[in-house]
Amino acid sequence: MFNKEIETLPLAQLRKLQSERLVKLVERVYAKVPFYKNALDQKGIKPSDIKSIEDLHKLPFTKKTDLRDQYPFGFLTLPENDLARIHCSSGTTGKPTVVAYTKKDVEIFSEVVARSLAAGGAKPGMKLHNSYGYGLFTGGIGLHYGAEKLGMSVIPVSGGRTDRQIQLLKDFQSEVICCTPSYAQTIAFELEKQGISLSELNLKYAVLGAEPWTDAIRKDIETSLGVKATNIYGLSEVIGPGVSQEAYDEQSTGSYIWEDHFFPEVVDKDTGEPLPYGEEGVLVFTTLTKEAMPMLRYWTNDICSIYYDESKSRTHIKMSQIKGRADDMLIIRGVNLFHTQVEEVFKDCPQLTPNYQLVVTKDGVNDRVEVKVETSQDYQKEIALAGGFTDEEVMSHESLLYLNRDLCKKIKDATGLSMKLSLKAHGKIPKSEGGKLQRIVDLR
Repeated sequence: MFNKEIETLPLAQLRKLQSERLVKLVERVYAKVPFYKNALDQKGIKPSDIKSIEDLHKLPFTKKTDLRDQYPFGFLTLPENDLARIHCSSGTTGKPTVVAYTKKDVEIFSEVVARSLAAGGAKPGMKLHNSYGYGLFTGGIGLHYGAEKLGMSVIPVSGGRTDRQIQLLKDFQSEVICCTPSYAQTIAFELEKQGISLSELNLKYAVLGAEPWTDAIRKDIETSLGVKATNIYGLSEVIGPGVSQEAYDEQSTGSYIWEDHFFPEVVDKDTGEPLPYGEEGVLVFTTLTKEAMPMLRYWTNDICSIYYDESKSRTHIKMSQIKGRADDMLIIRGVNLFHTQVEEVFKDCPQLTPNYQLVVTKDGVNDRVEVKVETSQDYQKEIALAGGFTDEEVMSHESLLYLNRDLCKKIKDATGLSMKLSLKAHGKIPKSEGGKLQRIVDLR
C-alpha cells in the first residue's frame, strides 16, 4: 500500500474525517461559488444545516450541463492567478468542461494515483509505459505525476504509433503499462501480427481504464500480454484517473474508492434518491478536499453499485465494474440495453475475440441492432479459414452458420432482443489507436 494509515483507517474514523471535510466544503462553496449559493437557496438549505456526511442527500446534484453553463471559471472558489493547472474536455458535444487545480489539488491528484498504481501492483523503481494521452485530457499527465510520486520511472509515450510503442516496450523493458483496455488489445494484436514473443518484453502489470470493460476482456489482455490487469477509474470533473482502483490481488471483487477524498453515492437514475449498498444506479461523487473547483454530488452518469468488502485488505468502499452509462443506455423496442450485456455472451466463447461493435439503425419505425464480432485466429485455423473469410462464406460455411445461429439465440436469451449477428474475420473490426473505443455506433 502507498498510504497504509489512510487506506486501512477504521470506518468510524473515516466517517468523522468525511463529515468534518463536508461541513467545511459546503461553507466554502456557499460563500465562493454563486451557482452553489443559488442552488442551496432554492432548496432552502443553509450551510449550518449540513452537520455530517449523513446530511449529504439534502444537497443538490451537479451535472455536466451545469459546468458548461458556467464555462469557463464559474465554479472556481479562488482567483484564477492561484491556479497551478487547467485541463478541459474535448468539447465534442458542446462547450468543453473546464477542470482547474491548485498546487494542493495537484498533490492530492498525485497521491490518489500513487495509491492506485501501488494497488495495481506497481512498485518504486519500476518503469511505467504511459500510453494515456497527454495534453488537455487528464489521463496522461495524471498517471505521470502519480507514478513519479510512487517512485517509478515514467516513459511518457502517449497514445498512437503502435509500432513505436512496441519498440519502446522491448527496448526499455517496462514492467507496467497504462492505457485503455481496447488499446492494450491493439498492442497485443500487433505483437501477434509481428510474431514478437512475450519473452522479449518485461510487462507484469497493466493498469487500464477510461472505458467500461469486462472480465472477458481482462482474460484476453492477461493472456495476450502476460500481465495482471486491473481497472483504474476516474473522471476529470472529480479529479481525473485515480478516484478508484482495483487491487491486483483482489481482481473481480470491485475497485476501492479513495473515499477520504471522494465520497460516493449511488442514486436512482430517474428520482435521484440514494440507493442501498449493492443496488445498481448512477454513481455520484462529492469531492471533499479539492480547492480550486470542488463538486457537490457530481452526477457521473456511470451505472454501478457500491459496497463494503470487509474480508479484504483496505477499509474503503468498493465500486463494481461500470455496467454502462445512463446516457449511453440504448432503448431498443422498449427494452433497456447496455453493450456489456452482449459482451457477457461472448466471454465463454473461444471461437471469438472480445473485439465487437453494436450498430443501431432505424428500419421504418423500428430500431434494429447489428452485432459485429471477430472470430479468433485459432478458430479460423480449426475450420480451415486461417486467411479469413468473406460475408458470403459466413452464409455457406457449416461451422460459421452454426456459430452464428447459436450466438443469436444466446443474445436473445440474455437481452430479450433479437439482433442480427455478423461474424467478421480476425482483425477486421476497427481497433483503438490509443483513445476510447466506440463500442456503439448509433446511426438512427
